[in-house]
Amino acid sequence: MHRTIPILPRAPASATPAVQLAAPPPLSLYIHFPWCVRKCPYCDFNSHNVKAAGIPEAAYLDALQRDLELALPSVWGRRVHTVFIGGGTPSLLSPEGLNDLLTRVRTLLPLEPDCEITLEANPGTVEAARFAAFRAAGVTRVSVGVQSFNEAHLQALGRIHGRAEALRALEAAATHFDTWNVDLMYALPRQTLAEAQADLEQALAFAPPHLSCYHLTLEPNTLYFRDPPPLPDDELAADMQEMMEARLTAAGYQHYETSAYARAGHRCRHNLNYWRFGDYLGIGAGAHGKLSDHLGVHRQMRHKHPNAYLDAVARGEFIAEAQDVGPADLPFEFMMNALRLTEGVPRSLFRERTGLPLEHVEVALTQARARGLLEIDAQHMRPTPLGQRFLNDLLSLFLQR
Repeated sequence: MHRTIPILPRAPASATPAVQLAAPPPLSLYIHFPWCVRKCPYCDFNSHNVKAAGIPEAAYLDALQRDLELALPSVWGRRVHTVFIGGGTPSLLSPEGLNDLLTRVRTLLPLEPDCEITLEANPGTVEAARFAAFRAAGVTRVSVGVQSFNEAHLQALGRIHGRAEALRALEAAATHFDTWNVDLMYALPRQTLAEAQADLEQALAFAPPHLSCYHLTLEPNTLYFRDPPPLPDDELAADMQEMMEARLTAAGYQHYETSAYARAGHRCRHNLNYWRFGDYLGIGAGAHGKLSDHLGVHRQMRHKHPNAYLDAVARGEFIAEAQDVGPADLPFEFMMNALRLTEGVPRSLFRERTGLPLEHVEVALTQARARGLLEIDAQHMRPTPLGQRFLNDLLSLFLQR
């Protein structure tokens, strides 16, 4: 929601202790596929339209392998709990190419026996046979970017699929996967509350194990930001969000993260690792990574443009940007992730993942509790319903001068 409440002065930074991590957190692997058939006007992800010559699939798979080989020293001895192949539109990969990619990953990295492997899919690029082949290659979970079932809204969003393709994709997902996700968006251009509810009801007809419901926002460097469409006002958008939460709760879904709802046993383990401030190695054009060791927390980013990425990896220069996350920034980064979880996290996780004592943010915690934004007891800390609604205001308290 976009409603606001007054913000108290930020908590002053206390004396900054040294970062000391007892052990690295769980490790995930993120693989970025940077191409789409057509970039959507609201999208600010690192995605690029497919050129007439097509996707350089073989060259990109070779680059991903080299990228991973170069990064291996930073994750020696660590097992991978989850893999997420995102984009872009990674379902543009041929089934043979995806099988090749996952074979190379398994050759280079030790995966947990029950490793969750997710593939993002666009309904306009898949059919039942491709989903069956993706499952055979080792994908355990697909995330289908439906966004809407309304033809007019799909056209406004610049999607390459229509209602019929969305229905076929969800039918294929339900047939071939035990756990899968459907992405929906709300507060779309000229969308009514009834239309948002109709989209949700259509998705629920397939009984998806997991739903992600995102509020459409106007992000910088997008067509929608430069030329905004007519959007529902804040009150109507809030009504849509409340409707979705009530309907999904009644249908047996757990609202476990700001935009995520799941049936029992079907939460996205990869995203949970993000929210719990776990580690992730990111490979591919523009991929971000966060890795921890006994010295602290480190962030990396790959070259964004596919051609620049291919050239850089060929030269062995796979990292475009790198930075150490210092003690002054760690509390905000941790809370920015952890407080997205409606049930919160154990108090002990703050020290485990940041290397800092929780007392380091005691002033901010006290302010958050006083404003009714945070609950904290002997074991857990969690955002209150008010804190969930005004998450940015809650997080601002953990920004240090």
